[in-house]
Amino acid sequence: MQTTVLERVEQVADGAVSLVLRGAGGPLAAWEPGAHVDLALPNWLTRQYSLCGNPADHDSYRVAVRHDRLSRGGSEYIHLFLRTGRTLDVSLPRNNFPLLPAPEYLFIAGGIGITPIVPMLAAAVEAGAPATLVYVGRTLATMPFADELRANHGDRVRIYATEDRGRPDLAALAATLSPQGLVYCCGPTSMLDAVEAAFPAQRLHVERFQPTVKQFAPDQPFEVHCVRSGQIVRVGAEESVLDALNHAGSRVRSGCREGVCGSCEITVVDGEPEHRDDIGAPPGRMYCCVSRSLSGRLVVDL
Repeated sequence: MQTTVLERVEQVADGAVSLVLRGAGGPLAAWEPGAHVDLALPNWLTRQYSLCGNPADHDSYRVAVRHDRLSRGGSEYIHLFLRTGRTLDVSLPRNNFPLLPAPEYLFIAGGIGITPIVPMLAAAVEAGAPATLVYVGRTLATMPFADELRANHGDRVRIYATEDRGRPDLAALAATLSPQGLVYCCGPTSMLDAVEAAFPAQRLHVERFQPTVKQFAPDQPFEVHCVRSGQIVRVGAEESVLDALNHAGSRVRSGCREGVCGSCEITVVDGEPEHRDDIGAPPGRMYCCVSRSLSGRLVVDL
C-alpha cells in the first residue's frame, strides 16, 4: 500500500466528485491508462476506482466517485464525510483494461464509466492515432469531465445527453470503424450489452463495474492446500475460497468480492480452478472471491 494525502475534492458533475491524492512519502507507483487502485477508506471499507489523471504525474493520483443512491458505504462516505488533509492508503495500480496498440480507436463511455477512458483518449491522441470518444449520459450536468474533454480534444469528443439527443447509433459507428480499429467501452450494463451486440468481440474491450450473470453447477466442497504454510483449508459448499482462507488465518486482500477488480488474485500450483470472474485470470492464477475448484484438491502458493 502507498500512503497518500487527500489534497483536493472537486465537484465534476451533479452527484460526482474527483479526488486528488498526493503521495505522502515521495513519488507514487507508475501506472498506464485503464489502471485502477484500491482506496482504503477510514470507515474500514476498501473500494476500487479507475485512475483518471495524467500517467506522467508521479506525485498524485486522480479518481472520480459518483454518489450511488444504493451505496454500500463507500461512495456515501466519500461524498458526505471525507475531507481534504485526510491520510488514505492506496494500493499499487492494477490494470485489467489495458490500452493495446491500434491504428484507430473508438472509445464509448457511459456516465462514471468515463474515468478509465479519460487517460486512454489522451494516450491515443498523443500516439498520433485517430481517436473518437462517444460519451453518453442523461444530461450534460451529470457527465463528469465533459467540459475538460471537449476543451482538450475538441471535435474528437461527441457528447450524447440522452434527454436531449437520444442514444448513439452503435450500428452506424460499427460500420465506419476501420478493420484494424479497436473499441474500448466502460459504462452501465445496458450499454455494455448493446456494445457487445454491435461490435465484433475480437475488436472490443470492455470494463464492467458489475459482474455478468453466469450459470454454474451446484457448488461442492473441496480442499485448498497452502504450500508455504502447510495448512489445509476446507472450503464448504456455502462459502467462498476467500472467506475460507481468511477464516483459517491465511489473509488474502480483497475488494469488490464480485470478480471484477482482481485484488484477491492468488497463485494456483496444482488442481483445476473453476474461473467465475469477469476479467479473465491469467494462467496459474485465480480470483478467489468468486472462483472455485473443479478438482477435490487445489494447491495454492500461500
